[in-house]
Amino acid sequence: MAEVPGVAGRAGTAGMPSVSAAAAGTPLRGIGFQSTGQGTGRIVVELPDEAMAFELRRQGQTLVLEFPGASLPEGLSRDMNVARAATPVQSIRSSVGDGRVRTVVEAVGAWGYTARQQGRELVVEIRPTSPAAPAVATPGPRAAEPVGSGERLSLNFQNIDVRALLPVLADFTGLNIVPSDSVAGELTLRLKNVPWEQALEVILQARHLGMRRSGSVLWIAPQDELLARERADLQAQAALRELEPLATRAYQLHYSRAADIAEQLAGRTGAGTGAGGTRLLTARGSAVAEPRTNQLFVSDVPSKLAEIEGLLQRLDKAMRQVLIEARIVVAEDTFSRTLGVRLGGGSRVGGHAALGSGYTAGSAGANPGDFVNLPAVSAAGSTAASFGLSLFNASATRFLNLELQALEEEGRGMVVSSPRVMTADQVKALIEQGTEVPYQEATSSGATSVSFRKANLKLEVTPQITPGGAVILELDVSKDTLGQETANGFAINTKHVRTQALVEDGGTIVIGGIFELSENETVRKVPLLGDLPGLGALFRSRSRSTAKTELLIFITPRVLEGGAALR
Repeated sequence: MAEVPGVAGRAGTAGMPSVSAAAAGTPLRGIGFQSTGQGTGRIVVELPDEAMAFELRRQGQTLVLEFPGASLPEGLSRDMNVARAATPVQSIRSSVGDGRVRTVVEAVGAWGYTARQQGRELVVEIRPTSPAAPAVATPGPRAAEPVGSGERLSLNFQNIDVRALLPVLADFTGLNIVPSDSVAGELTLRLKNVPWEQALEVILQARHLGMRRSGSVLWIAPQDELLARERADLQAQAALRELEPLATRAYQLHYSRAADIAEQLAGRTGAGTGAGGTRLLTARGSAVAEPRTNQLFVSDVPSKLAEIEGLLQRLDKAMRQVLIEARIVVAEDTFSRTLGVRLGGGSRVGGHAALGSGYTAGSAGANPGDFVNLPAVSAAGSTAASFGLSLFNASATRFLNLELQALEEEGRGMVVSSPRVMTADQVKALIEQGTEVPYQEATSSGATSVSFRKANLKLEVTPQITPGGAVILELDVSKDTLGQETANGFAINTKHVRTQALVEDGGTIVIGGIFELSENETVRKVPLLGDLPGLGALFRSRSRSTAKTELLIFITPRVLEGGAALR
């Protein structure tokens, strides 16, 4: 639907320069006249379709409607005398010529017109514009339509005054549109079947206008004027706040520290670090904390105090607790196997020789000796099992001693450390246990001093509970043990992990692991002889060892709600 307003004494032109092929020779469906009873005459033209083009212009006291490419049925080609209807309209005359239908409306007095198209109906209203004339009431159905209904309309104007176009949209939407005195200028546009909100936006943008809405009233003005008005309103409000008396209220805080809240309100959250926060109080406002009773006293204007009260209700809440359990597992698996040999001989000068696992040289004049001495060596200091054999001649004056040694060791061990700590949401917690190891270090004067290094089991964590109930953990876990002793003291074996992880409440994750595998094989032999096939085994010793060490760190957070945290 479209409305085209006109004003007496001004020739307005609105139309479409071309005719669509679909509308050529299409007959109009009807032309009628109605009186609204308020001094307004209404001409209703029933179009064959919504796309029918038309031209509308005023020539003095005559309003001319032309429909290019249309035809007129015989029953409509007549003159209508409507002077008795008590409206400015006196007569309506329709005719066909030059391939178009021409309808001429004769009127008297001071009058204006509006036109609107809704569907296949074109409605032209002519109303008196004298001060004594009755006001034209907004149609009832339009006023009842909800604001922002998105109803579509079509507009087709050439060189129409913006101040005359805005009432068209006001009548269509049922809104009250108040243009500023600065709104001026003409506009040419053609919009077809678009939402009225979009049409209004196009009109405002074309003339650099803005809009402010209050209920069903729209205030239209240039953008600069709107900004200046808003700036003036803000300055007036600030001036009123400067004159508004201050009030003081006391707030009892239950979970938050009053001193911390006071610094936040004053914008001093970054005190001591060179950074500042956003001040939440007015320039005249102040906040004082009383640490003994944990009360907060705030002085400010009443409107700001209401904001502060709502803010404190959101801030002064019990923080949820998180219990973090860690398991640090160190597992070791060792295996070693050693084979050794001792080969020797001797000659008898006196005494006797023995046959068995041990060999004892003669007591008088014996000259024993070992040709090969490659015993089985144990890393743990264990004694290897041995088997000995002695060979001698018939007169027992020459001896050959052979001793075989074998040792196999296997060990398994596991160390489980389980630190746990409870802390509040987003509060860092630390728990550690261990030993401080002394060591000596030189001072600048050349003397020595004793310092200490920690060999600790440590769990440092900062939890953050997400809105979904999961927990984000910033973790720093270390497990240190004493190492080998050196000239400067004991070495420290460290196992350390620092990470961030997201874990569901009550879930367990492995945040890190270290696996070490050490394999060693050692062969000791007599050069050349140890490489002989078969007999070479009597001239060499072989040992092999395998050590496996694995470190795993498990983390389990549990969110404690309400009474569970207190218990």
